[in-house]
Amino acid sequence: MGQALRLASNFVVLNDEFGADTVEVTPDLHERLDEEYKDFAGHLLISSYAFGDDWTTWEVHPAGDEFVILVSGDADLVLAKDGGDETVRMTEPGTFVIVPRDTWHTARVHAHSVMMFITPGEGTINAAEPVRET
Repeated sequence: MGQALRLASNFVVLNDEFGADTVEVTPDLHERLDEEYKDFAGHLLISSYAFGDDWTTWEVHPAGDEFVILVSGDADLVLAKDGGDETVRMTEPGTFVIVPRDTWHTARVHAHSVMMFITPGEGTINAAEPVRET
């Protein structure tokens, strides 16, 4: 039997055959993931982050939908939409949002929040502002 791990310090990578690897969270995590998992092609990242402030960037995942679960706290997930952004309030533990593929998103944090993510990481882009179709 294995030992219990904390998602805050060990993320999980699922491959396309649903095999799972644990990956220690270190400052060079994302560079290691890109190198060890071939730019994340065919993989999902299961992760958890704590937020005390609004996200400073927007992100988009072209490889698939992202599953975002509120573990604790109070936050808005903001999805960039044509004609105006859509804000989804998350206030109760277990509340979740499915962010559609190719949808830019960010978060506005109202109280210290912990979120869990299941992310198709291949091709993820982060930017100061969402790239909107004109």
